Amino acid sequence: MSRATPSFDERMNARAAAVLERTSNRRGLGRVLPFLGPAFVASVAYMDPGNFATNIQGGAQFGYLLLWVVLGASLMAMLIQTLSSKLGIVTGKNLPEHVREQWPRPVVWLYWVQAEIVAMATDLAEFLGASLAFALLFNLPLLWGATITGVITFSILALQNRGFRPIEIAISAFVGVIALAYLVQVMLSRPGLEALGGFVPRFEGPESLYLAVGIIGATVMPHVIYLHSALTQGRIPAGTEYQKRRLVRYNLLDVVLAMTIAALINMSMLASAAAAFHFTGKSDVADLTVAYQTLTPLLGGAAAVAFALALLASGLSSSTVGTMAGQVVMQGFVGFRIPLLVRRLITMLPAFAVILAGLNPTSTLILSQVLLSFGIPFALVPLLIFTARRDIMGGLVNTRLVTVAGWVIAALIIGLNVYLLAQTFLG
Repeated sequence: MSRATPSFDERMNARAAAVLERTSNRRGLGRVLPFLGPAFVASVAYMDPGNFATNIQGGAQFGYLLLWVVLGASLMAMLIQTLSSKLGIVTGKNLPEHVREQWPRPVVWLYWVQAEIVAMATDLAEFLGASLAFALLFNLPLLWGATITGVITFSILALQNRGFRPIEIAISAFVGVIALAYLVQVMLSRPGLEALGGFVPRFEGPESLYLAVGIIGATVMPHVIYLHSALTQGRIPAGTEYQKRRLVRYNLLDVVLAMTIAALINMSMLASAAAAFHFTGKSDVADLTVAYQTLTPLLGGAAAVAFALALLASGLSSSTVGTMAGQVVMQGFVGFRIPLLVRRLITMLPAFAVILAGLNPTSTLILSQVLLSFGIPFALVPLLIFTARRDIMGGLVNTRLVTVAGWVIAALIIGLNVYLLAQTFLG
């Protein structure tokens, strides 16, 4: 009886095991390739259509002012995603599962409800972005763009039936499209050296703070804090603490590479919008459709097409990732699972409702990103608590420096949210 041919995942895991056991002769990219993937899937959420909306409006209205916010949020995301992925590797359980096991049942259900709300806000932004891109590129009604988006995301999600890595490769390809499109945008818009002044921390009134919170909400995405721990749990078998320690190191490389690319893309978005709109007297551009239409007379048709292609790749990939995160949230917190494609169908409904109601897609996108920033502490606080517990993490428990940095980030985000609420409701 012939032996079945090993799957792609099995072959890559065998290569990873050889590296962890120091028996591999591979060097360079061939050595690290089996470990790359989870962070690239998570990174898509850091350059989704919500980022487009907040970065374009921030750059058009305030020039390079908020570049420091994008950089700071990206560095925060790098640390947070490292901790999330480490939790999955070391414990073999994801963050929602730890919450369900460690905390009282009423708290768990509260967490599940708020996480579902965050997941819906996330999916709304991502689905709308892809739908809008189809409408812009092919001059379609937004409703038709939404329908095509639904069909394509169903197809991408079906790749999960073939294992971890096929969908990781597909998502990474979308990241490559976004990166290339924004390389074109930067070359055409030519941001000046004055952009360096945007890395000096400062605000210019409540409106810039509102956008800053939106940028943080769009960059430090709560749903992928949950998801990343699920992407790494059991992906590569590591039975001993020694193997886990080496796996965590290789995973750190995955996070640094993916999040650096995401940070550069986000900074390119804001800087390109500043150069194209703010410094050409178009600082009132706050709508993605208007941005697309305005780019052609300012920078030429290639810039507009690159912008729409980046938005399309962003929307399709991040909408897929958002659905995956929603499944992890439901299964982890309450132990309930529905078919992934059914969940995709359900989470499409709010986006169709927004389109049929005639609401402005860009305004909805920005509002959803501010809502997301309020979900960050719910994901970040338990992550910091669990990864700082030796009884959970063993020898890979967080160092004191990492724990302090994590709590500073959490305090900063919570403080910004409280200030925004006070400005909004008290004036």
